[in-house]
Amino acid sequence: MAKAPAQGRRYHRRVTISTHPVVVSLTPVFLLIALGYLAGRLHWIREAAVKDLSNLVFLLLIPALLFRTMSAVHFETLDLRPVAAYFPAALALLGVSIAWRGFNRTSVVMALGGVFSNMVMIGITLVELAYGQAGLVTLLTLVSVHALILLTVGSVVLELAVAREARAGGQRAPHVLQTAWSAFKGALIHPIPLPILSGLLFAQTGWALPAVVDKPLQLLGSAFGPIALVLVGVTLARTPLGGHLRQAFWITASKNIALPLLVGLSAWASGITGLPLTVMVVAAALPMGANVFLFAQRYEVAQELTTTSMGLSTVLALFTLSLVMLVMAFLN
Repeated sequence: MAKAPAQGRRYHRRVTISTHPVVVSLTPVFLLIALGYLAGRLHWIREAAVKDLSNLVFLLLIPALLFRTMSAVHFETLDLRPVAAYFPAALALLGVSIAWRGFNRTSVVMALGGVFSNMVMIGITLVELAYGQAGLVTLLTLVSVHALILLTVGSVVLELAVAREARAGGQRAPHVLQTAWSAFKGALIHPIPLPILSGLLFAQTGWALPAVVDKPLQLLGSAFGPIALVLVGVTLARTPLGGHLRQAFWITASKNIALPLLVGLSAWASGITGLPLTVMVVAAALPMGANVFLFAQRYEVAQELTTTSMGLSTVLALFTLSLVMLVMAFLN
């Protein structure tokens, strides 16, 4: 008889843990990534098809989801404080990381890997599952300028590093302002910020999307989450983790731990609380985004290190992201 209450308590604890919002939202995300990883390892999805799936996600499914979500958001209800608190923290960490490693192309790419979150492929589905539509709006506010700010700054700093190396070698350096303008245009006219801004502008007209348009957009947006997460797993299956682990660990520590801590402190200092604070910190704790590898390719530096860091950051996010979400749930 004495054991029954203890067994009851253990059963209740198991039920509580299994139904905790963090577990409920994280489990399907990482299960879909794991299934994608399995599909990639077993070659169910051929390497040639990965690019086509990526184009499907970025050129059709993401724009449909982003436009439909933001088409019901009015400027007067939009909270821009997360943007003002998130990016100073990210840029400060970027600057400190570059200064710590020394000013060169490799250090800039590594520092960018430590601050650039995978807000789209993983973040959108995770935040919607965990925090609903209100949390998604806060995330998309960050997403709308995430690439615009970090990739533009990254391009300018990399070009400055290239110019410095060119001058040291007695060569003529490319014009930094021209490169910055090109990076700004490329980040603005993009399948991610463009539908967000278009949806916001449409919302201000006061019109509603006709059902014949809204329903297809809803179906396309619903397909985004599972396909994007499976694609992350497929990509992870083709990402080598054997080399550069020591340097990749420090990049992962910056991305998965240092950035959410700094963003949380910046948001707290700005008076941001509740759901916006939680979404900001969770967004900062997301694993490293794939755009950093494009910089590594373009500037021909640290390509293997970048892929290793991406894979390590994603794998360890299972633990670090879970911890961050549990801490934020406890604080709020």
